[in-house]
Amino acid sequence: MRGTKIRVLIAKPGLDGHDRGAKIVARALRDAGMEVIYTGLRQTVDQIVSAAIQEDVDAIGLSILSGAHMHLFEQLLKVLESQGADDILIFGGGIIPDEDIPLLRELGVSAVFQPGTHTHEIVEFLKKNAPDS
Repeated sequence: MRGTKIRVLIAKPGLDGHDRGAKIVARALRDAGMEVIYTGLRQTVDQIVSAAIQEDVDAIGLSILSGAHMHLFEQLLKVLESQGADDILIFGGGIIPDEDIPLLRELGVSAVFQPGTHTHEIVEFLKKNAPDS
């Protein structure tokens, strides 16, 4: 059993300006007892990684609707590795085509949640997979 709350950073990278889904996920995680940091809209990958390290999070969730998911996840994983923070669990959601999910998993994204996913699935995924703090 975990001794501390799971800490999750929810981020909206790139130019995508629609954040309703990210806010719904953030609220569901908080309601499930997790500590949630929401970085807001239009964050760069460097800003996201910096916030994740500063906040000592267990997981980062990216919400991407712009179609730039392959580039943004790959960039995020590279920056995390360069900062020695590649032990942070990475997951994402948004408009991501089915055929891209296996490629994202190969890159190191642990889970992708598409539209229609119930928030309890995301909560259970994090409870099961977040590293112990």
